[in-house]
Amino acid sequence: MALVRWDPFKDLIELHEKMNKLFEETLSRTRGEREVIEGTWYPPVDIYETDNELVLKAELPGVDIKDIEITVEDGILTIKGERKFEEEVKRENYHRIERAYGRFIRSFTLPNVVDVDKISAKMENGVLKIVMPKKEESKPKQIKVEVK
Repeated sequence: MALVRWDPFKDLIELHEKMNKLFEETLSRTRGEREVIEGTWYPPVDIYETDNELVLKAELPGVDIKDIEITVEDGILTIKGERKFEEEVKRENYHRIERAYGRFIRSFTLPNVVDVDKISAKMENGVLKIVMPKKEESKPKQIKVEVK
């Protein structure tokens, strides 16, 4: 017979995971309807860096370009907008509502290397792409070593 070491925290962690799952299942049943009414959602974003720029991509399908506002103030990039609920179908006719509607706001602290005067944005296929070029002085410089 092999001896098994008892871990007192194992049962506690399992209980914690079960409680989290219970809360998620309970809240997800009313989440879609509640978000339509309350109007809070957060579009997912990807942020990546190249040698010359930082790029932010936000998923905003169904959001009209005129309902998006992008600002930069005190080193903080803010994206505000709204996805409006389609009124062509009555709410009581829906069987399920999983997409979020209403206002959203996302804010990101920009590093000092970003040239805020050259930031550009475009929307394509429901994806907002914000390109933030780096300042010239912040780009890495190659220094050659001379051999004598």
